[in-house]
Amino acid sequence: MSEAGALWIREAEVAELLALDEAIDALEAGLRVEGEGAAFGMAKTHVALPGGGGLHALGASDTRAGVAGAKVWAHTARGATPLLALWSSESGALVAVIEAFALGQLRTGAMTGVATRWLAREDADTLAQIGTGKQARTQVAAVAAVRRLRRVRAYSPTREHREAFARELAEEGLGCEVVACDALEAALEGAAIATLATRAREPFIHARALAPGTHLNAIGAITPERAELGQDVFPRCDRIAVDVLDAARALSAELIEYHGGAERDWPHVRELAQLVARGERRPAAADLTVFKAMGSGVADLALGLELVARAQRHGAGRALDRPVRARVRLRSKE
Repeated sequence: MSEAGALWIREAEVAELLALDEAIDALEAGLRVEGEGAAFGMAKTHVALPGGGGLHALGASDTRAGVAGAKVWAHTARGATPLLALWSSESGALVAVIEAFALGQLRTGAMTGVATRWLAREDADTLAQIGTGKQARTQVAAVAAVRRLRRVRAYSPTREHREAFARELAEEGLGCEVVACDALEAALEGAAIATLATRAREPFIHARALAPGTHLNAIGAITPERAELGQDVFPRCDRIAVDVLDAARALSAELIEYHGGAERDWPHVRELAQLVARGERRPAAADLTVFKAMGSGVADLALGLELVARAQRHGAGRALDRPVRARVRLRSKE
């Protein structure tokens, strides 16, 4: 990647430069690089902030592109302003700083899109969207980008939320029927794909509610105090995939409980990057498949690289002055 000058890419430019369907393809390419052993993620780290928030960092290196990047943000009750910084891994020069709130939504949605492309049935046409919060819109759009949906069923425990979400989706013009369901069971009945984007602290998805052939995207329970999937789901799974295995082993209470502890081997859990690199799609006779997302630095980096390339082609972003080394003063001026 060119080191002609670092760019600052604003939120509005991120949204203008990269659509969700394009992000899915860019992320899949990045996962293939990871699966081939040329991209490496950094474990997510954080420190607590007053008031229950936290300072977080997540990063990765792509040896083929010669770029390393890290996303940093302070999560607080009043919001967050994440930034993704990219550097040349050869010279250490700053390549770009990207305002990363929209990028994060693209990343999370695109990961679901890639997982659905590889793990859902080719004829899957009904999606149950469980949870209608800020991630739900891009989650539905990502599934619609890789499967020809006929119907989307939306469920939230709050009636006003699910009905407002269904109206918003209908206005998006996804080309399918959108209905708000009054009960979880009604949303799941016969659905070929179910995406869970909730803040649940107790498992609420159980095997009896899932039709044979269902693919599950579980993106909500990313910390140990949360859970969405009941333990009876996993014995029916012919494939369990995650974005980052080490993160799942440390933070996914559902998988830790099922596999008997994070210190044990998890031979039946695969990283999505490995499946992509090896061309391993959904087994033909699979009953259930599950994708568990924890958050991937490689995914952020893959989209960051795509955004920088597009910004350079289209003249977007604001050029940053190259830093000039300054000599440190040893004594005060007074």
